Amino acid sequence: MQGKVVIILGASDERSMGAATARRCQAEGAQLVLAARRVEKVAEVAKSVGAVAVACDICREEDLANLADRAIQEYGRLDAAINFAGLDSASPIADITRDMLQQACDVHLIGTALFIKHMAARMREGGSVITTSSQTAILAPPGLAAYAGTKKGADQIVRIAAVEYGPQNIRVNAIAPGFTPSGMTAGYLEVPTIEQAFLREVPLGRLPRVEDIANAALWLASEEAFITGQVVDISGGQTLCRIPTGEEMMGG
Repeated sequence: MQGKVVIILGASDERSMGAATARRCQAEGAQLVLAARRVEKVAEVAKSVGAVAVACDICREEDLANLADRAIQEYGRLDAAINFAGLDSASPIADITRDMLQQACDVHLIGTALFIKHMAARMREGGSVITTSSQTAILAPPGLAAYAGTKKGADQIVRIAAVEYGPQNIRVNAIAPGFTPSGMTAGYLEVPTIEQAFLREVPLGRLPRVEDIANAALWLASEEAFITGQVVDISGGQTLCRIPTGEEMMGG
């Protein structure tokens, strides 16, 4: 990744997948532009890896265009772009609202499509666009229709984008993390029985770490990955099993 220019959206927490990926890319010599909705938070992570910090709300197309332009302004090129932006949304279908569905759609489905559009438009010499799916889009977890449904829709956008951008030597892939301790999941892990409930469903015997996600993102961003249109499962094999029920997570 020496000399490559990489955008990472969703890196405002030191515990996040985005921050871990930034550290991994920086260690391999990449030049970074980090973004999040709140620039003051992403600025702290950016400073630690010598990156440029940019405010970007994935729900605002003009923000995505400005983010891609900023990489060109700062470094003259864009080689890889990684989207970790996400919205935590949970509700059984019986209680779901239009607003919940719309918010998940704006972030995961529409946001993914527009992220690919604007990042790929600045990749003049080919490159790699990576988005974040979820093991919930592979399995069928109760209570996560809005979250998992929009993630699954975004996976199909990734496949179509891979076909459309392949002739420009732009690879488009997604990473599907399992239940990973991070800033986003910290609240869930305060329940002492949740981790063990998930571990019982992971053949490799531990939960994924943000560093595991970062390693996958680094590989997909590099020219070593002759792969496009794929959803790479980083769950330790949990998608071969199942997601624990709410009762099991609560120790029942």
